[in-house]
Amino acid sequence: MSDQLPVLLKRFDHEAKLLHARTPPASWYLHPEIAEREAQTVFSRSWQMVARVGQLAGTGDYVTAEIAGEPVVIVRDADSLRAFYNVCRHHAAQVATGASGCVRALHCPYHGWTYNLDGSLRNAPHFEGAADFEAADYGLRPIRVGVWSGWVFVCLDPGAGSLEDFMKPVDPGFQTLASNQLRFHQRVTYTIDCNWKVFVDNYLDGGYHVPYLHRELNGALDTADYRIEVGSNFCLQTCPISPAAGALGKVRAGEQASYYWIYPNLMINVYEDVMDVNQVLPLGPERCQVHFDYYFADQDAAFCQNSIEVADRVQLEDVAICESVQRGLHSRSYDTGRLSPAKEAGERLFHQLLYRDLSG
Repeated sequence: MSDQLPVLLKRFDHEAKLLHARTPPASWYLHPEIAEREAQTVFSRSWQMVARVGQLAGTGDYVTAEIAGEPVVIVRDADSLRAFYNVCRHHAAQVATGASGCVRALHCPYHGWTYNLDGSLRNAPHFEGAADFEAADYGLRPIRVGVWSGWVFVCLDPGAGSLEDFMKPVDPGFQTLASNQLRFHQRVTYTIDCNWKVFVDNYLDGGYHVPYLHRELNGALDTADYRIEVGSNFCLQTCPISPAAGALGKVRAGEQASYYWIYPNLMINVYEDVMDVNQVLPLGPERCQVHFDYYFADQDAAFCQNSIEVADRVQLEDVAICESVQRGLHSRSYDTGRLSPAKEAGERLFHQLLYRDLSG
């Protein structure tokens, strides 16, 4: 930890009760050292979703991702999933260059080093006679991998808890909501000019912003009965759905909307026969990327497309306000803000978990 980081961290009171709580200072959303520390701790020590199980159904199927600045590859080897740093042990080129695909072996395009699907080195051209060179010592570096509820997760930290333990607090409520009949339909990605934490803060404000920012969504929710449940590493927000005459009412049915946030950057939104999964990834201190994966039951294509278009209008409203917040964080007039005891308990948990990791 640099000399500057303790100063930045000390400015946040992580022990204050919610009635007295303030947000982290603006520097947490702007300073490069905070972003670097998050990569080393927040994103390296947590389980990060990288794929759907269905993307890795057959032997040789692979997907690539970047976690905390590290390139990773996940591949199906016979009946097991394996994950590795996507870095050749020869001169560090990426051995899997596509976003996904199917291969018989992992072949580095630089000098032809070839790895079996279990990560072991199969072939290193022109290394005959090299002293003290044993192929068994030069396999791809493995990463922990696991599956939860049909999604594939990896964790860079060998000392972190298991995926099962990480998700155990979320399991009881979530498994009753997420039906196996929901099938992946489409991914929509947004690149936003804000720190990734601004997006999470917005998600966790307990519906505080909905009546003011999302007029269309507000018409489909009974926000007077908005409820917030805070766990050890998650927040569940629920709200009754009210019949709405507009376009959103036609694609968001059922009795209740359920919004799960799982520390640090995974959000799962569940309605009747509709689910979208959001993952926000940092792209430096002041930009982030958010993936929205949409799942539907047996609705026809027109319903699915209309649902995504309606959701996109809501997301663009969030994008605009998050970018506005990021600009405001640069203002000399702002340093920290207060948290609503009635609405922002989820944000408080998020900030406390951040402090735990950043200072740990």
